[in-house]
Amino acid sequence: MTMTCGTTTHSRTTLVASLVTYLLLGVSITPAGAQQTTIDVLSFLLTNRTVITGDFDRDAQAAATTRDTIATFLIQELATLPVSSSSGGFTYRPDSTLGTVIRSSDSFGPFYTERSLTAGRSRASFGVGYQSTLYNTMDGRDLRDGTLVSTAAILTGAPAPFDIETVSLRIRSDVMTFSGNYGITDRLDFGLAIPFVRVNLDGERVDTYKGQSFVQATGSASASGLCDVAARLKYNVFREGASGLTVGAEVRLPTGSEKNLLGGGRVGFTPRLIGSVEGERVGFHSEVSYTLHGVAKALGYGAAVTVAASPRFTGVGELSGRRVEGLGRLASTTLPHPRLVGVDTIRLTGIEETTNRIVVIGGFKWNVTGTWLVTANVLRPLTDVGLNASWVPTVMFDYSFGG
Repeated sequence: MTMTCGTTTHSRTTLVASLVTYLLLGVSITPAGAQQTTIDVLSFLLTNRTVITGDFDRDAQAAATTRDTIATFLIQELATLPVSSSSGGFTYRPDSTLGTVIRSSDSFGPFYTERSLTAGRSRASFGVGYQSTLYNTMDGRDLRDGTLVSTAAILTGAPAPFDIETVSLRIRSDVMTFSGNYGITDRLDFGLAIPFVRVNLDGERVDTYKGQSFVQATGSASASGLCDVAARLKYNVFREGASGLTVGAEVRLPTGSEKNLLGGGRVGFTPRLIGSVEGERVGFHSEVSYTLHGVAKALGYGAAVTVAASPRFTGVGELSGRRVEGLGRLASTTLPHPRLVGVDTIRLTGIEETTNRIVVIGGFKWNVTGTWLVTANVLRPLTDVGLNASWVPTVMFDYSFGG
């Protein structure tokens, strides 16, 4: 065993005794399995430890906060799913000179950032969208390559742990969202989004002692069902052509299973302010919102540029962000072993912290025929906060009618 310079014979003897004690305290490493709810599997993978830390209470606390942080990350992804703009397709306004209604704009608007235009009196739309997400990082840490350290033991001053436990996770969500929007008046819209989600989680915990690895625990869970339903109102305060100013509000209902991380478990309320400036071809849209209740308080903001290449095709570029209070992040803490001299324990835990999450979206909206609209976009995270995928594709079909 290589020691640092200046170590005395007594220190060497003490460290050797500590390592022997460490081995005698250890339990047999036998692969274990679990198949329960999503939150149960996370708990199982994060608490099934063999690294001898000598502090059960601190282990339990670290495992619980890590589990809760990861669970919050996933709930934030699913319970605050971005819903397509309520007036993201055809919009109409009355024309007194013609005595009928005409399209308010040749643009079909942004994806998720609202625009000031409303659908128009008695105009309705129905849509169905599909989004698939395979998460590969969490707070910048790779989830699937076995480098996410949960617990480790290291000799004080040593460059690397001699006993290390890593967790690998494969998390995937598939979401089918049914949405509808109705123009109550020429200035007031009501929208509803009903998402159904399927979450798959597979995990493995591996203990590596002095270069020799053992599969310590495996777990898997699959859950599907209704996610949190979103209801929205939008009122156009000022309008000049296709430009204007609008106020709106969204309520998220706790309809998803909290144990399976399909929902936030509480009502969320989000007022928003929306502004648009649209020319003949190019439009600029922005919104700011603040979530007062729900999973966490959050300041939301979005900006979008739309280009109506033709009356039937709109290209969209969009930036969306959220500043979330107390979402938290993962952190590693190192403390001396309470019983073994010269041995430190490393634990993965979660700490509360206000975080910023920003994504960029690009794609198009295409009027294939009649009032059928096809939307396709891809989302790319610009920050490494929380759970992230490299790319998130979405496709949606909308149909407008009424008037």
